[in-house]
Amino acid sequence: MYWLEQTSDDVPAADSWLSGAEQRRLASFSVAKRREDWRLGRWTAKRTVAAVSGCALEAVEIVAAADGAPEAFVAGAAVPPAISLSHSGGRALCVAGPPGSHPGCDIEAAEPRSVQFVADYFTEAERRLVARRPEHDWLPTLLWSAKESALKALREGLRLDTRSVEVHLEFPGGELGRWQPLCTYFAVSGLELPGWWRLEDRLLRTMVGDAQAPVELRLRKGDACHFTQSPIISPFMKRSFSL
Repeated sequence: MYWLEQTSDDVPAADSWLSGAEQRRLASFSVAKRREDWRLGRWTAKRTVAAVSGCALEAVEIVAAADGAPEAFVAGAAVPPAISLSHSGGRALCVAGPPGSHPGCDIEAAEPRSVQFVADYFTEAERRLVARRPEHDWLPTLLWSAKESALKALREGLRLDTRSVEVHLEFPGGELGRWQPLCTYFAVSGLELPGWWRLEDRLLRTMVGDAQAPVELRLRKGDACHFTQSPIISPFMKRSFSL
C-alpha cells in the first residue's frame, strides 16, 4: 500500500482544484471545522490518486460510495487505485492499494481511554493485552484504530460490532516512529487481514489490507513523487500469533 499524510497547511486557499460537484458539496457544510476537515481529506486523497495513477490532480474527483467509502473518478468513470481516508487534529492520512483491493486506514490522537471503553469495545484477549501493558496509555487507542481500519477494509465501518474483529500485535519492535506489523482476525468468518501501525507525534496511524511494508509517497512540485519503501513482509504472513 502507498500512503500519504497532509496537514491543513498543505491545502491551497482557493478551491479551483475541486470539481464543480465537490465545490457544491463543500458549500453544503455550515460548520467551518467540517469544511476544513473535508477539504483536507479531499486534497490528501486527490494527491494520493494523482501520484499513484499519473492522472492530473484537477481531473480526479473523490466520491463517497453508497457505503461511505471514498472512490476515485476521472471523467465520470471509476479509476484505480482503491483508497481509504482518515483525518484527525488537522492531519489527514490516505492509503492506496492495487485494483481489486480494499485498504482501510485510520489516524487517531494517542489519548488514554477509560476502563469502561476497554470493557465495552474489546475482546477478552485484547483486554488482557491492555492489562499487561499499563505503561502504554495509548494502547487502547491503537487497538481501536486497527479495528476501524479493518472494518473500513470490509467496507462495513462501525456498522459491525468492534468485538467481531480481534487485533494481534507484534509488540513493539524497533522505534515506535516506524511502521510495526499487526493482524486483524474476524472470528466468525476466519478472515485474517494483515496491516501496520505507527506512533509518532502522539498520533497513531493504522492501515489494513497488505502484508508488504507501507510505501510513503513523497511529493514534490507538480505532484511528481518518489517512493520510500522498506523491504519488510509482515511476520503474520509467516506464522500464527496469539495474544
